[in-house]
Parts: sequence; structure tokens; C-alpha cells
Amino acid sequence: MTRLKIGGAALNQTPLDWENNLKNIQNAIEQAKDASVDVLCLPELCITGYGCEDMFLSDWVADKALGQLNEIAQWCTNIVVAVGLPVKFDNDLYDCVCLMHNQEILGFSAKQNLANDGVHYEPRWFKAWKAGRLEMLKVGTKKYPFGDIIYIAKNIKIGLEICEDAWSGQKRPAHQLNKRKVNLILNPSASHFAFAKAKNREKLMLEANAPAYLYCNLLGNEAGKMIYDGQVFVTQGNQVIGRNQLFSFKNVDLLTTQVDFKNPENSDATLEAAQFNKNQEFVQVLSLALFDYMRKSRSKGYILSLSGGADSSTCAVMVAEMVKRGVAELGWEAFLEKSGVAFDEEQMKDALREEDPPLRHIVKHLLTCVYQSSDNSSYQTLNSAKLLAQDLGATFHHWSIKEDVTSYSKKIEYIINQSLSWHKHDIALQNIQARARSPIIWMLANIKGALLIATSNRSEGSVGYTTMDGDTSGGISPIAGVDKHFIREWLKWAETSLGQKELRHVNALQPTAELRPKDDDSTQQQTDEKDLMPYEVLQAIERLTLYERLSPKQIFEQLQSEVADIELLKEHIRKFFRLWSRNQWKRERFAPSFHLDDYSIDPRSWFRFPILSGGFQQELESL
Repeated sequence: MTRLKIGGAALNQTPLDWENNLKNIQNAIEQAKDASVDVLCLPELCITGYGCEDMFLSDWVADKALGQLNEIAQWCTNIVVAVGLPVKFDNDLYDCVCLMHNQEILGFSAKQNLANDGVHYEPRWFKAWKAGRLEMLKVGTKKYPFGDIIYIAKNIKIGLEICEDAWSGQKRPAHQLNKRKVNLILNPSASHFAFAKAKNREKLMLEANAPAYLYCNLLGNEAGKMIYDGQVFVTQGNQVIGRNQLFSFKNVDLLTTQVDFKNPENSDATLEAAQFNKNQEFVQVLSLALFDYMRKSRSKGYILSLSGGADSSTCAVMVAEMVKRGVAELGWEAFLEKSGVAFDEEQMKDALREEDPPLRHIVKHLLTCVYQSSDNSSYQTLNSAKLLAQDLGATFHHWSIKEDVTSYSKKIEYIINQSLSWHKHDIALQNIQARARSPIIWMLANIKGALLIATSNRSEGSVGYTTMDGDTSGGISPIAGVDKHFIREWLKWAETSLGQKELRHVNALQPTAELRPKDDDSTQQQTDEKDLMPYEVLQAIERLTLYERLSPKQIFEQLQSEVADIELLKEHIRKFFRLWSRNQWKRERFAPSFHLDDYSIDPRSWFRFPILSGGFQQELESL
């Protein structure tokens, strides 16, 4: 038994980006060697990337990953390294970790429990390995242990759990690894972000109560929708003795920890429990997600139709926070280099004379906001949008869509031979305003080579309260994974905690689409909650439907004690289910969104629902 320095390196990988992924692996190994690390753990499937999806069904992907091991092994002088990759064995594909030491492959550990819930579909590509089974894998002319392996290296016994293995209850490998007197358990993971999940991971790994346990996750926006927080930590017994900062903008984030296996009191000091704040997590995860999405899609910034309301204002603040946080960690020069966006050198010199780092100049270059007014737009929302954009440093434009709406309307009036009226054609007249904003903002995005942001939130998406090809237009929908109630509360927090003082105008406004003509009677003015229901109620019904999977009657029984008006609650439930079932076609066409919560409405990655259905008729009648 001995005292060792162990390390975990979170890596910002990209599916099938062989050069980037290999470079990050090499940098991690070199950094670990420079830090005198004895055992280094890298994330799950880090050679190929975790999010390759159906490309895993192509034999050449696993073959190419396996072929890269010889090159990686050459970097492993006097260090034990665990690296993740897919491996073919007896015509089945396995999610594996290869352990290497002194330029030699020691063996391949195969994942025993596959994730098949929520956003995960691992059994589509991989086969689970049976606990206790050990075989030999032939690679070229050599054979290596394959399956459930106990390794001996650096005078200690090492075992592995791979991500979902640790979440598998009684089937968890750690139970047997402890019985087999393993000294160190490594857990290479690709565990997507969700609010408070990092805290749950620590709790779960502590429950292993291992002599030493090293957890290492992926980092950043790997493949588009799933975000990885880059969590790395080390436990010894029931204590955390090493922990990194989450959401790094670096490609490689290495944590090292001294572990004394014989005398634990000589290991690194015990750390206090980590504190997690949902508001803070939200800005951290979206900042990193937007940065990676921009640079990996080779885009030159973001375009945003800034209405002055809650949703678009949240998106604007997040792009500015992306710049602020990225520059704070990397420095402005490294931030710009990594972004891949070209900046005018003379303009940058001028900006540096006024501000160092030149945050506002970078925001101005990467974020363009446009307020597109109609006859129904108000001075309050224009002022809200303009002041926020100016405060953030974004480029701001204002134009009117009145002529476009009039042109479309006149063409239709000619075709149908009648005048359009709000009394008879309410929805059509609302939607044409939202749709008239789309072509020109797309044109600006094309010219700038930038990404257009769609601003729908989860609450609007679940009930279809959005205009297709209007406010749904965009290449990325950053906040579609969270509900409107949370957005409104977060904006209040951001106004003070992030110092975004101009959000006071946004927070003073009642959410409204501003698509209907204004009335002198303020009680008749259009607001989102009048069109739908209170957002807090919508969120409660949505969660019970999509996360708890309850029926309309079960939802009513659960919520009735919390409301005064029982009949109104029934109507809210009826409205939610009617709107949910008739608007699946919209959700199928939404822009890609980030997975942020413990559930989502994304039909591809979380909640699948038929486009055509019975619409819950019998279930709603039971109310």
C-alpha cells in the first residue's frame, strides 16, 4: 500500500472530431505527468465522443478508435491512464474503458449497466456486459483481458464503474469491487447536466464507501443538446477530499488529489459539502453551452429578435455572460482564438484603449439584437429592449414590420374577397405579425454568418403557445428546457445578483405577445397568462403530466387541495391536455434545445408523443 497522486481530467470533446479529441487526451496526459500524477482517469467514450448516436452502428468508428490506442499508449510513460472508447467483441459493441500503464495496454473493462431512460438510448448501440465475466480480446497479434477486470498497477488494486454502473442499485459493480478488496475505483462518465445533479452524483459516489473513488465527467456542449458540467471529484470512505470547479471554458480541466491508501488521515484534507444554487447553475451551464454551440457550429455570433420581454431578454443576458465568464477564465485573447471568430485588429486596439479586457466590444461583435415593432408594439417593450441591449454592449437595431404585415394582409384580402377583421380572423392576424419578423431576421443572420436564437420556453412549447415559423425561427433554442415561471424568477435574481440593472424594465412588464390591438380597458389587454393560465399552475400540471406521468384525474386529485376554485382548476387541466395533444407537430419542428432540467418536452431526446392521438377525450371527461 502506498501514497499516490491521482487525477481526473474533464475533456471538452466533440463526436467524431478525431483530431480535437486526441489532442485533448494528449494534453490531459501531459498535464498529469507534469503534475506527477500516478493514476489518471479520463471520461467515458472520450476517444470518439459520447454523442455519436447511430454512428456507433458503423463498424469503422469502433475500429478507428481502437486503432488510436497505440498512439495514446505511447504517451503513458510512468503513469496509469484510463481512456474510454467503444470496442467490438464477438460481433457486439461494448462501451469500454482501456487501462494503460508504461506504454502497455493492461485490459478493457466493459460497462455492465446501460442507461435507457430519459435522454439515454444506450442499448440501441451497446450491449451490457455480465458481471464477473472475463474473456480475452485479440487486437492485432496480441490478446488482452476483456470484461470485468481487477487491475494491479502502482502497487494497488484498481476497479471500474462506468457512469450508469454507479446508478444501478443492487447491480452496482462497487458492491463487488469492495468485496474484492479494490483500493481505487475509477468512474469515467458522460453524465449530462441537470439542475442539482452534481450534488446527487457526489452523494451516490460517497455511498460506495470505497477506500478511494475518482469520478470524472465530460465537459461542455459535446454534441448539441446535452451539456456536461466537467465534474471531477475524489472520495475516500465517506468524505470528499478533492473537487474541481464546474463549467470550465478550458478544453482540459485537470484535478489532482493526494491519496494515502494505508493512512487516510495523510490524504488531502476533507472538503465541506458543495453548495449548488439553481439560478447560478442556469447561467453557468447556458454560458458554456452557447459558447461551444457557436464555435463548434463554426458560427460568427448570435442574432436575436429582442422583444423587451422575459424570454428574449434572458437569451441576450446569457450571450453577454458567455463572453464575461469565458474571458474571465481564458483571457480575452484565448477566448477569441478559441471562438474562431475573426475580429478587426484596428477596432480591437481602439476598444482596448477604453476597456481591458474589451468585453463590450466582444459582445457587440458576437450579439446583434433587433426590435421588430408592429402597430401593436408598445413604447415600454421598445425601451426595455433598447436599454438592455445598450447596457450589455450588444449591437442594436430597430425596424418596423408594418409594411410587411400590410402587404401580406392585402394579398389575402384580395384572394378571399373580404377584409380581415380581429373579430373573425384573430389567430391569422396575430400569427402573420410573428411570421413577418422571421424572413428579415434570418436574412441578417445569413449575412453575418451568425446563429439565430429562438426564444420559446418549455411552458410555451408544451401547450403550443408559439407561432411556427415566427418566434420559433432559429438555429438554437437555449431556454426551451426551462419553464416560464422559473425564467421570471431568474430574471429578478439576475437583476441584482448579476448586476444587470436594466432588467428592471423587463421585470416590471407583464408577459405579453403584443399581437392584438390595445384596448382602453386595461383589463382586456392581452397577456400570456390570460391566454393560457397562471404560469405557476401550468408548470405544476406540466410536471405532473410529463415527469410523474399522471392522468388528468390524478393531477386534479393532487392539486385540488392547493387551489380555491376547483372548477377553474379543472378547466386549466382540460386546456393543458387539449393544447398538449394538438400541438405535438409543433414540438417536432422546434429548434434544437439544451437539456437543462430533470425532464423536457423534446420529442427526440426525452418525451415521445404521437402527432395524431385521441386527445385524452375520455380522460378529460372523467373530470
